[in-house]
Amino acid sequence: MRTSGIYVALVALIALFGVLTGGASLGPGNITNIVLQYSYILILAIGMVIVIIAGHIDLSVGSVVALTGAVSAVVVIKYGQPWWVGVIAALVTGLLIGAWHGYWVAYVGIPAFIVTLAGMLLFRGLTLVALNNVSLSPFPAEYGQIASGFLNGLLGGAGYDVFTLVIFAVAVAGYAFSQYRTRKALISYNQLVPSFPLFIAKIVVVAIAVMTFAWQLATARGMPIVLIMLAILILAYSVVMQRSVFGRQVYAIGGNVVAAALSGVKVRTVNFWIFVNMGLLSALAGIVFSSRSNGAQPGAGNMFELDAIAAAFIGGAAVTGGVGKVAGAMAGGLIMAVMSNGMQLMGIDQSVQSVIKGLVLLLAVAFDIYNKRRAGSR
Repeated sequence: MRTSGIYVALVALIALFGVLTGGASLGPGNITNIVLQYSYILILAIGMVIVIIAGHIDLSVGSVVALTGAVSAVVVIKYGQPWWVGVIAALVTGLLIGAWHGYWVAYVGIPAFIVTLAGMLLFRGLTLVALNNVSLSPFPAEYGQIASGFLNGLLGGAGYDVFTLVIFAVAVAGYAFSQYRTRKALISYNQLVPSFPLFIAKIVVVAIAVMTFAWQLATARGMPIVLIMLAILILAYSVVMQRSVFGRQVYAIGGNVVAAALSGVKVRTVNFWIFVNMGLLSALAGIVFSSRSNGAQPGAGNMFELDAIAAAFIGGAAVTGGVGKVAGAMAGGLIMAVMSNGMQLMGIDQSVQSVIKGLVLLLAVAFDIYNKRRAGSR
């Protein structure tokens, strides 16, 4: 229930809003808009779930999004540099901010909550200074392609984009092969696995869901460039967290930092790089958001940290650390995105939307605590 319930909830939520909006939420144009509008939150959620798995929290990511977007805007718009120079400047800024946070948390020993709370105030102030309290726009067309560009017509197609369908079909084939290898490995170690018909049914359901999503994109504007970027990040970080030494060390620190240290894990070094990574992903989200907005604003990124934290917790990350997956955080982020988009289409007041989101987050954490207590009582 813990591992698969979140995906069942996501599908149920999509179906619910499909009915409540008369099918408007399932239209090709709206599906594409969800990808474009919430991509930066999903990027932040990837980094945030790693931070939370390690037992930390980062409250500064919204301010870092604003500052890195501002740095890019100043370099490109104010000083007339090429768009890619602005991208590099934003990424370097994010890395430096991550190193700043990592130093105070890992080597000085100040709790991440305090360090990033200070960072939230500090970097918001630097954003105001960088922009001189005014917005900067517009970016060159090339910069706008980062968040709003599409790959369409590369392989042709009459009324739909064949390239998009091919990419998703390859992804489904890769998923099926990966699941088959995992099942085979479990069997070789005499582990319990679902029956073969149930295994096939799962693959078929996933394939239908993914290809339906692909068809909606293909019949709209094709493959969003930002979706390709997001897919690469999800695959890369899933591999890092599940199959690398660094990923195992992050889980070990979050599960029991003392035991991890006694086992030879360099806790300070790992914590440092966790926050460097969060700074890098925050900068990438800042680039995507400023590209989407076609400019930089002093108030950019407001409350983004809460959306990223909510995505991680709804996706199964544990409050106490040591538990969570990148895929789960993505599902949690998509739940928040589908909820927000569906309620907007229904014309629900913003205040009511905030109440519902808060209740969903609260219930997700309560479910996590309930599971822990039930497991402890056995």
